[in-house]
Amino acid sequence: MKLTFLGAAGTVTGSRFLVENQGSRVLVDCGLFQGLKSLRLRNWEPFPVPPDSLDGVVLTHAHLDHSGYLPRLVREGFDGEILCTPATAKLCDILLPDSGRIHEQDAGFANKKGFSKHKPALPLYTEADALRVSARFRPVEFGEEAHVGGLAVRFQPAGHILGAATATMSSKAGTILFSGDLGRADDPLMPAPAPPGEADWIVMESTYGDRSHPDGNPAEAIGRLVRETVDRRGVILVASFAVGRAQSLVYWLNRVFELGLAPRIPVFVDSPMASDVTSLYREFSHCHRLPPEGSSAVCDGARFIRSVDESKWLGTQTNPMVVVAASGMMTGGRILHHLKTFGPRKETCILITGFQAAGTRGATLVSGGDELKIHGKYVKIRARVERIDMLSAHADQGELLEWIGSAPNRPARVFLVHGEPAAADALRVRIQDRLGIGVSVARDGESATLGDRS
Repeated sequence: MKLTFLGAAGTVTGSRFLVENQGSRVLVDCGLFQGLKSLRLRNWEPFPVPPDSLDGVVLTHAHLDHSGYLPRLVREGFDGEILCTPATAKLCDILLPDSGRIHEQDAGFANKKGFSKHKPALPLYTEADALRVSARFRPVEFGEEAHVGGLAVRFQPAGHILGAATATMSSKAGTILFSGDLGRADDPLMPAPAPPGEADWIVMESTYGDRSHPDGNPAEAIGRLVRETVDRRGVILVASFAVGRAQSLVYWLNRVFELGLAPRIPVFVDSPMASDVTSLYREFSHCHRLPPEGSSAVCDGARFIRSVDESKWLGTQTNPMVVVAASGMMTGGRILHHLKTFGPRKETCILITGFQAAGTRGATLVSGGDELKIHGKYVKIRARVERIDMLSAHADQGELLEWIGSAPNRPARVFLVHGEPAAADALRVRIQDRLGIGVSVARDGESATLGDRS
């Protein structure tokens, strides 16, 4: 087998890994590059291999940095199957068309306002492109064996979000395990990642490879921010991923109010996609830890905003409230309009709850920046910016080490992906020193021949 890293090498976005085996080609994940402009421009480059030369795609989960390039791939000629869990397929049926609509809306807005350098500005793909992906999905249950391109494929739970999986791919040449994004052992919503099975090679994420998540009670931390913002008669604005993070936030806000840690104020989730995603928590109850009453807290614990008019209405409100809006790194979507409205107000609290890739607006705020470029103009941010890392859906360094250390055999090599350079290298050192396993930090475009298991 031959493994080539086509993305998520030296960065946390654009997960794309090519496995070649006896003349066949299978792509593992097919994500969008996000963050720095130099990365985003890669979405517009020709795909490194002809899409029609791929026998199939194996998809670990639905987040756009893992799935968001699929509409473009299909449009450019891919006509094979996309293997994933049933929940991932359902999520992609929501996320990808929504992504296409956002690409179209952003291009239309750029043309209307004239701030794009391209005349006209074009979407990377359209909603119609995304809808064509649905026919390509082949749902595979956890633990069930499927086959594509001469490879046996098996998914196991990875935690993280609904349907997220690790993917083990086997042939006569050996077995390679892709971690996808690994969740946390003590996440209140998602199950702990299943331990890795026997594998000759492991491709492993390293998003938080250089740090540990802080201890503490999320309800207490969020409750404090709600109390302080209510005292200032302000708004809490939360940039959130529509899948996973939005549902976690609604869960914890509900806990805050139940425990009396802050006065109850309205909670709005301004994302049609988050509304649709949240309904899947009832359909896929076997994929999360919440009991029926917990599912109600997530599904009914906020008012979900769908229409543009309702979203605009939020911007006219003056009473304390919580507004949760996508996207999680502030790269697009309705959060941008709310940043323009509420960001300049000193009484506003902008709450950041997850990883912010370099080059994103979220990273600018985390680093202390007080201006954001939104829709071609700079917006002064006077709001207080707070960060809570307790809600991360990614395993931290200790949890990553525990996961790889639970493998029943020592793999010939571990390849670290999906991490910034410092995070990946820190994890490399820890794995080598503590576990004695050979580790490489993947380099973009690099290939490895997988055949020597000595």
